[in-house]
Amino acid sequence: MDTTFITDERMDLIMSYAVKAAGALVVIIIGFWIANKLAKIVGNRMKKNNVDETVTPFIQSLIGTGLKIMVILAAAGMVGIETASFVAIFAALSFAIGFAMQGTLSHFAAGVMLLFFRPYRVGDLVTIGGGQTGTVKELGIFNTILATLDNKRVIVPNGTVSSNIITNISGQGVIGVELTYGIGYNDSIDAAREAILAVGKECPWILEDPAQGVVVASHGDSSVNLATRPFCKSEHYWDTFFYMQENVKKEFDKRGISIPFPQTDVHLHKVA
Repeated sequence: MDTTFITDERMDLIMSYAVKAAGALVVIIIGFWIANKLAKIVGNRMKKNNVDETVTPFIQSLIGTGLKIMVILAAAGMVGIETASFVAIFAALSFAIGFAMQGTLSHFAAGVMLLFFRPYRVGDLVTIGGGQTGTVKELGIFNTILATLDNKRVIVPNGTVSSNIITNISGQGVIGVELTYGIGYNDSIDAAREAILAVGKECPWILEDPAQGVVVASHGDSSVNLATRPFCKSEHYWDTFFYMQENVKKEFDKRGISIPFPQTDVHLHKVA
């Protein structure tokens, strides 16, 4: 037996596969780079054409992922893996991984449903499940990204979003800011109402229509509670809220209107 021939044959085979593997690696590197570039170009073009900001990152992610899968299939064919076999293997792996990643896949499905039904858009102020509140920055294929009032970046899985109550605070474009102020029982309701309305007129974000009103909401243990709901544009919600909270207190102080605090009176009865 000619061992030299066998050794040369093995070397040729190894070299052949090495060249194919190197070529496949180059295809993957270049292909992934092109996929990212094309996805970015599509995203930029959609933004220029004023496509909804909620749709853009979702479509961009889908295009990038789809192109990368095609690149992997092409690279597999280069090293001798038949596409049909690869697809069968990929399907089997996907089925197996699907059980292990049910949560992740549910987040993807939830993302598609959120994109379709549009309970919120990029830029909306939302509360999810009575917990996280923030401005929607991005709806991705797996997560929704919120920016909170204190500028924290909160990433909420789409499955969590879709399975909870979604409160779109800014969905109508105009929002009412609910405020309650307590005054003493000895203070004038009319004077307090006039003070609150005066502050509202000075607030640069409160809309004239619908007009602001002030009503007696309840009688507390130590205060008469006045409620008001001035309306402003959604993006000015917190500006309006904090403006009113600060300046109503200042106006009450100027007019001598008290803001009582809970207190308990203790009466001692002398037993003979």
